[in-house]
Amino acid sequence: MSRQKNQSYKAHGLPKGKEREQRTLIRFKTTLMNTLMDVLRHRPGWVEVKDEGEWDFYWCDVSWLRENFDHTYMDEHVRISHFRNHYELTRKNYMVKNLKRFRKQLEREAGKVEAAKCDFFPKTFEMPCEYHLFVEEFRKNPGITWIMKPVARSQGKGIFLFRRLKDIMDWRKDTKNSDDQKDEIPVENYVAQRYVENPYLIGGRKFDLRVYVLVMSYIPLRAWLYRDGFARFSNTRFTLSSIDDHYVHLTNVAVQKTSPDYHPKKGCKWMLQRFRQYLASKHGPEAVETLFSDMDNIFIKSLQSVQKVIISDKHCFELYGYDILIDQDLKPWLLEVNASPSLTASSQEDYELKTCLLEDTLHVVDMEARLTGREKRVGGFDLMWNDGPVSREEGPSDLTGMGNFVPNTHLGCVNDRKEQLRQLFRSLQVQKKAPG
Repeated sequence: MSRQKNQSYKAHGLPKGKEREQRTLIRFKTTLMNTLMDVLRHRPGWVEVKDEGEWDFYWCDVSWLRENFDHTYMDEHVRISHFRNHYELTRKNYMVKNLKRFRKQLEREAGKVEAAKCDFFPKTFEMPCEYHLFVEEFRKNPGITWIMKPVARSQGKGIFLFRRLKDIMDWRKDTKNSDDQKDEIPVENYVAQRYVENPYLIGGRKFDLRVYVLVMSYIPLRAWLYRDGFARFSNTRFTLSSIDDHYVHLTNVAVQKTSPDYHPKKGCKWMLQRFRQYLASKHGPEAVETLFSDMDNIFIKSLQSVQKVIISDKHCFELYGYDILIDQDLKPWLLEVNASPSLTASSQEDYELKTCLLEDTLHVVDMEARLTGREKRVGGFDLMWNDGPVSREEGPSDLTGMGNFVPNTHLGCVNDRKEQLRQLFRSLQVQKKAPG
């Protein structure tokens, strides 16, 4: 249970040595009224706590974390849905800063070949502090397209594309004017990032992938990769001749659903299994294996880049939403990592995926203390890193030569539990419709 640190009280956690005894009553709290609430309310033995009641499990928003984490005492078994300084990976500027630092570290310690495994994010500059460095790079490659993104906003807000330095000068002038006004909020930071001008297209439309990674610990690093996810498509055919059209260039559902051509029931998504099968039919299974292996590398290297700076509190876990873009050469690019990936469903298929995702997340978090700790798979999650790479084979991994090593990842592969989870989805729907 949790309490404020500044109160005088005795600890009410489980007695020492009893932490892993199975628990039949879990008190949960959340402020998110979406698929998450449906899953929590229908989980056997879980009881909702409101207002200031004591809780065992809190799926909080990041604003609560910022204001309350340092003032809250949590007993041994309590779990909360974010790491204290999650923003080291999930703010666009910090993510790039940490990746650049990690790449330099790898080059010093392991050489250029190993460091090159971090070359999965476009050339990026933080604005306004790296403005002069950006201008120098901009002038080296005139005519290419850049994209400006606010570092701490989501759902496509504040993003624009540009090819002329004048567009940035106008933006910089605006930020200076704001900064000169004493009572205004401080200037908002952006990143200027080289735009991927050759995205892989399906039906002439741009898309990116949303992939889910669950981190249970940073020290040691313990990360699970979810088998399901989706491709998010734009509604409008891709062209570089119209860089002001957000419906062409931004795949965020929040943007696309405002398009005149958007169909709410149809949506703009493909499940990852469908996407993987499509690529295999076009390029063959070997090329697809290479692509998905390259994505595995993105997940691990990005987590390793913040492993030493994230505060690894045993009470914390994090379900990250990775946004990956594929280019025409089947190279994956990391666009950003979300600390609060949307859990609101945009279609029935989306609701089913997120219901299953959240059920499996709770299975891995294991508030009920049912797992042995030796599992490599829990529901749709596969353990991909456990203080080192995890092999699909049973027994300890032989990493000496890595020749026969097959990583324990199955992203976009057919999930044989899906039908079982569909039954759960249907039961939730029936209960929601039931009177009373």
